[in-house]
Amino acid sequence: MGESLVNNFLLEKIHGLRIDKNILILAHNYMIPEVQDIADYVGDSLELSFQAADTSADIIIFCGVHFMAETAAILSPTKKVIIPDVNAGCPMADMITVPALQMLKSEHPNAKVVCYVNTSAAIKAESDICCTSANAVRVVESIKDTDEIIFVPDKFLGNYVSTKVKDKKFFLWQGFCPVHASILPEHILRVKYMHHDAKIIVHPECRPETIALADAVLSTGGMLKYAKETPAREFIVCTETGIIHRLKKENPRKEFYPAYHDAICPNMKRINLEKVLWAMEDKDSQILVPEDVASRARTAIERMLAIGRED
Repeated sequence: MGESLVNNFLLEKIHGLRIDKNILILAHNYMIPEVQDIADYVGDSLELSFQAADTSADIIIFCGVHFMAETAAILSPTKKVIIPDVNAGCPMADMITVPALQMLKSEHPNAKVVCYVNTSAAIKAESDICCTSANAVRVVESIKDTDEIIFVPDKFLGNYVSTKVKDKKFFLWQGFCPVHASILPEHILRVKYMHHDAKIIVHPECRPETIALADAVLSTGGMLKYAKETPAREFIVCTETGIIHRLKKENPRKEFYPAYHDAICPNMKRINLEKVLWAMEDKDSQILVPEDVASRARTAIERMLAIGRED
């Protein structure tokens, strides 16, 4: 059977099960094109959090990495949340542990913990409020009862927020995203040399010296909005390359160039159509979060969502 026939068979099965079982398929902007194309909703972490919280579906198939599916399970405790590949993890999320965070909290007892959503449920449960790259500045600005912020785990996102919120003292955990950290100024300048008029859009998980070259610093959702609304015709994209598919799909008359072709997250690429179908047929990969952890993590996440909904 040829590849196109196999894909057609998979698509038919997926669409049938979606209806029969009242399934919502969520996909992150970094997923492979075929998975983005079959999703009910494609978005960044904040957008997908809203969808998970609001859905009336019985089952959520979450095409992303493990912490994203955990977040969906916490927000939708009556739903079955299934990840198509349980091994789709996040190296940055693994860079912070509960004992390490508890130690940091004991060293700075007056600080509020702002936890990037790219963390485990256990870390969220130890935090005061979560954030995403889309709303991190607004989240920190919303904290009025202290001028000290513990920001975990991403030192680069935390540093970026600290340049925007000058009245807070930040204690940054030294975690990072290996993919975004790999995008260097020389990569951008090489592409800019070939495309002089291209706008440079940079994810805030990137290094400060990379961010310094940006025309706009944006989450993946922000990049999509910016590309659509700005009159520019060319863009140098400084994030995981999976977003290029959606950028081109939504802006067919514009050109998008990855700053670094090797900026690929292997965990995001673990999920394919076959695994989506298997997840719909077999719930062995359902995400379960212990209720004592989930209830504390839910508080931090819901505080974040309330901030996000102010816009």
